[in-house]
Amino acid sequence: MAVLHHLARRLEQLDALDPVAAPLARAVGRVVRPRPLRNLLSGTNLGHPLHPVLTDVPIGAWGMSVLLDNVGGKLAEPAADVLLAAGVAAAVPTAATGWNDWSDTYGPARRVGLVHAGVNVTALSLYVASLIARRSGQRRRGKGLSLVALGVLMAGGYLGGHLTFVKAVNVNHTAFEDRPREWTPVLPDSELAEGAHRKVLAGDAPVLLCREAGEVLALASTCSHMGGPLEEGRIADGCVTCPWHGSTFNLADGGIVRGPASTPQPSYDTRVNDGHIEVRARH
Repeated sequence: MAVLHHLARRLEQLDALDPVAAPLARAVGRVVRPRPLRNLLSGTNLGHPLHPVLTDVPIGAWGMSVLLDNVGGKLAEPAADVLLAAGVAAAVPTAATGWNDWSDTYGPARRVGLVHAGVNVTALSLYVASLIARRSGQRRRGKGLSLVALGVLMAGGYLGGHLTFVKAVNVNHTAFEDRPREWTPVLPDSELAEGAHRKVLAGDAPVLLCREAGEVLALASTCSHMGGPLEEGRIADGCVTCPWHGSTFNLADGGIVRGPASTPQPSYDTRVNDGHIEVRARH
């Protein structure tokens, strides 16, 4: 496994991929820009990214198809073919969510993600070729193609795991913040004017403070999607928009208005006590 990890790290440094990756990411970003599509593909209403959920379907279908090919005998052939076709069909929405997520990456993660997509497209092509061979009566050839495709698919899956668990792509970037449960002073009340916003610290947790219509509102200032600085974002209509990828959150409760974020932004209760703004993590 150390060899595989080393190869993934080498891909991170392969800047020769950038002339392809950068314009392709911009093109995908333009396609998924409409809010309903962006929210759907990002899993905004699901509560976590949609892509990992969908990957289980083609991987499971294709894996079971190969198993039936090799141990199921003649009677299992129709079931193996159905599973193969189901995996091909499920791969389409799975790929769409993956491209959506990849369009938000940059640098090393973008390079690995491009290879991850290319490997998975290769696997899908092999499975389609296997399906065609089976339909034309070349079952032995079809079974061989499926077996090769499964090996390619596992390589793509390893790179997908590297993106999630090593590069932290599309994980909740506020998950490990130590947010105070008790009232904690963060700023003199006089230093936050009406319509202004500030980044402060509540213990070790960065917090975005805003004063809207006389009310002090507070959210975690690190965007849950990819760690963007919300204090540098646009604040309007009771919402803050991340400057990195456009995730938009309701200032009142951290709810998601627009993806690609899929985890609501942690919010804080606020009060003014003895001339200081105090916050505590909202349960």
